[in-house]
Amino acid sequence: MANLKLSHIYKVYDNGHKAVNDFCIDIADREFIVFVGPSGCGKSTTLRMIAGLETITAGDLFIGDTLVNDMEPKDRDIAMVFQSYALYPHMSVYENMAFGLRNRKMPEPEIKERVLKAAKMLDIEEYLERKPKEMSGGQRQRVALGRALVRDPKVFLLDEPLSNLDAKLRAAMRTEITALHKSLKTTFIYVTHDQVEAMTMGTRIVVMKLGYVQQIDTPMNLYNEPYNKFVAGFIGTPQMNFFDVKLKRQGDTVSVIFTNGDKVTVPYEKVSKIHSHYLNGDTPVIFGIRPEHISLSKEGPGLKFIVTNVERLGNETNVHGKLGDHLGEFTMKDEGNGIIVKVVDRDDIAVGDVVYATPNPNKVHFFDSETEITLMNKIPPYNTLQAVSDGRSLEILGTRIALPAVYKEALGNAASVELSVPPAAIVPGSEYQLKVSRIEKADDKNLAYLACGDSYLFALVDDSVREGDLYNFSLLYDKLTVFAGGKEILTPVPDEVELLGRFSKTEVKENGDRVLHFFYNIGDYSLEADPQQGYKINAIDGDSCYKNTYKYSVSRDAIRLAGEEEGAGLKANVKELLDYGNVRFARVEADGQEFLIRIAPDFNADKVRVAFDSKDVSVYSTRIDMKLC
Repeated sequence: MANLKLSHIYKVYDNGHKAVNDFCIDIADREFIVFVGPSGCGKSTTLRMIAGLETITAGDLFIGDTLVNDMEPKDRDIAMVFQSYALYPHMSVYENMAFGLRNRKMPEPEIKERVLKAAKMLDIEEYLERKPKEMSGGQRQRVALGRALVRDPKVFLLDEPLSNLDAKLRAAMRTEITALHKSLKTTFIYVTHDQVEAMTMGTRIVVMKLGYVQQIDTPMNLYNEPYNKFVAGFIGTPQMNFFDVKLKRQGDTVSVIFTNGDKVTVPYEKVSKIHSHYLNGDTPVIFGIRPEHISLSKEGPGLKFIVTNVERLGNETNVHGKLGDHLGEFTMKDEGNGIIVKVVDRDDIAVGDVVYATPNPNKVHFFDSETEITLMNKIPPYNTLQAVSDGRSLEILGTRIALPAVYKEALGNAASVELSVPPAAIVPGSEYQLKVSRIEKADDKNLAYLACGDSYLFALVDDSVREGDLYNFSLLYDKLTVFAGGKEILTPVPDEVELLGRFSKTEVKENGDRVLHFFYNIGDYSLEADPQQGYKINAIDGDSCYKNTYKYSVSRDAIRLAGEEEGAGLKANVKELLDYGNVRFARVEADGQEFLIRIAPDFNADKVRVAFDSKDVSVYSTRIDMKLC
């Protein structure tokens, strides 16, 4: 039994193609994880890297507490079930199941005990003397499972094991594999392109596309709270309906306006986390609604459409149609106005009927038209506040504060500005006060709805804050984006400092042994790297690593000013001081690169030494978008 950790795993082939990009997941002991996605998305490649059948280009793979990147497949204590069964045709079922154990020199009595136990569990005892060709596909799949089962591995890997079976047998085998997982109480990682298999079998699902992880979540969270349009469309049968619309808020309701002029309304409370920018009636968005979340009637109100096809599936019926007013002009080539509605116990709908669809307002989804990312995040990425400046002070939420020096310079003569405020930039303080309308759990955090006129300000609060409280808070002004006249005039200070540098090694004799020491070099600053990280960079880039330029990323909190007495650090010239009110920074230049460092209120120097530890450094390739360590 074991947990697994995949940390920033990449697979890059010699031609530069990235099959897997920055794959990260912690898999708990006894979980059933499913990798799902279309062909070519990287799911089988990831599974093969876990098995040791594909080399890992970059990243760390742990099984339990052991780093296994360079460990041989036979030593990883995993067992893999392949799509093709991979049975030896000249061997009996018994011999196929015993083969791996005999290679391990296990005593024959123990082999027999394990094979018979697995055969009984899989109900193939009577087939032990048969050859694979004498068995059905489902029976051969059981043999493949049995061959993995007898090894009693820490982890089971299953690569599309049911794709060669018919629909009825696939359904039966899904149940059997799920029951087997519960019986064995070990970790399963299962690859499939079938979202039905993923939804019915996995405790968590990893949805992939073009080598990138799109979302990792429970089946129902993927269904109810998809991160983007791809996940929303991939999960669910038939797939979610999508329409290009615009949203217009009118008091307590929001109109969803279709391209043909049709409208439906949803309560503002349902979409209150959507930024006001999307609710002005001018910004295109994508509206999503699942077929099963639409009601159908033969009379309005609703979205009028003509029925183009009816799929009767017993108690369920899928009604296909085309939206629009000019019903007689529809052809099957029309795009963007197709709709599917799933109804139950309806046999009164026929092709050519004109019917009306009403989406369930509590089941709607909205996505950005360009990024296709959901607009209904559990935690909104940012709030918007309007502010007024007189050149000396800033009025926000009816409170006037002294204009921070950085803001004063950026604003110039601008009188009206807009502040983009992340929820995490709202912190306990004394500058502002709003009433807590309600609090909900979001990603294990407390998200407070602060009543702000006819909308909300969203903040992350601790357990002491209660609904109905007056919440006193301040803003972290270095974390805000400021707009004036529709243009971005001030950006937030990033949490990471990124510096370009080189990589080097030295060879020394220690106790008669040849020992390599590796270094991160930025200008005149040289930090000794952990040997494991040094060997990793060398293994990925070969000897060219000593010629390449790398990007070194360091958390701003890990950077410190080094005193002259330390005799270490990156020499930097102070270009300017930046006062954000709540915090001060110095813009410094070193090795031709400028960056910000946090400074004390009484700081006053024109030259500094900037230091940090190599353990706080993340290394990125500048040739391929890839984290190395």
